[in-house]
Amino acid sequence: MKTRLCLAMALMLGVGCQNMDSGMVSALGGLLGGGALDSATVAKGLKEALSVGTQRAVSGLSQPGGYGKDAARRLLIPDKLEKMGKTLRRVGLGSLVDDFEGKMNTAAEEAAAKAVPVFANAVRSMSFTDAMGILKGGPTAATDYFKANTSDQLRAMYSPIVRSKMEQVGTAKLYNSLMEKYNAIPLTSKPDFSLEKYVTDKALTGLFSKLGEMEKDIRENPAARTTALLKRVFANQ
Repeated sequence: MKTRLCLAMALMLGVGCQNMDSGMVSALGGLLGGGALDSATVAKGLKEALSVGTQRAVSGLSQPGGYGKDAARRLLIPDKLEKMGKTLRRVGLGSLVDDFEGKMNTAAEEAAAKAVPVFANAVRSMSFTDAMGILKGGPTAATDYFKANTSDQLRAMYSPIVRSKMEQVGTAKLYNSLMEKYNAIPLTSKPDFSLEKYVTDKALTGLFSKLGEMEKDIRENPAARTTALLKRVFANQ
């Protein structure tokens, strides 16, 4: 049972045999009964699988609509600006609010594309103990590892990208326009708010949420085991 779980973890996030080199295929074959397998090889297989899996998750979010069309991760008008958004919609300026949300999501998608090398470095730096902890860990053990080891670096990388992209697509300009229109309405006050920090934080939350969702699904949901090898591993569980 534990051997099968380790193999499934190595294939986490839907990595198929076509993505593995001959060494990985041989190693994973050992887990299925084709020969003995040492723990170091299991760890190597896991690290290669995680590299492919994180690339797939990031690729999905970095596509146009990766955030904007994902109901669970779409960036909406911030809570601190909710009153402003409702007020602007009430006076016929809802299209500006929608455009503002769209531009925030575009900035998040642009930043997501830069996450791959950060995750790749985290995988390369993963120790044998780290790998074994992920193999034996909970439903989001790999995601938790990445969150603990990459959050600060990703935030430092995301922030200038978000700032630049928001300037490029006009998010900041539109935000200032929204604030001007809102402040022109009697009896309103300007919220104290950092748009750049909000978009950066929400983009990272969405990224780790996506990783965790994919990880849990492949562990728990038979329908998510999309390769013959995964189905074979979990057949008797």
